[in-house]
Amino acid sequence: MVSKKKLAEYKERLEQATMMLGQISEDTTTPRNIRRAAKEAIDALQTGEVTAAVKASNAISILDDILQDPNMPPYTRVKLWNVMSLLEAIKD
Repeated sequence: MVSKKKLAEYKERLEQATMMLGQISEDTTTPRNIRRAAKEAIDALQTGEVTAAVKASNAISILDDILQDPNMPPYTRVKLWNVMSLLEAIKD
């Protein structure tokens, strides 16, 4: 069982990641397929039926695929790496 303190920390991490992904998904200088992947990752983070770790894992999987895109602006790639490092700290 995960402690209440850990759950609060995970909730905060999920909110931060969602906010950062929201910025990416609304950035018109970012290619459409990357914005779409950011939106999919947000949806994965907001699913209600699974644990925080499963949400994080699903979002990381979506982002991992898109990180290989050669058309991604460097600043967007850095933002996505930051999101992934936030999410990778979430464990069950």
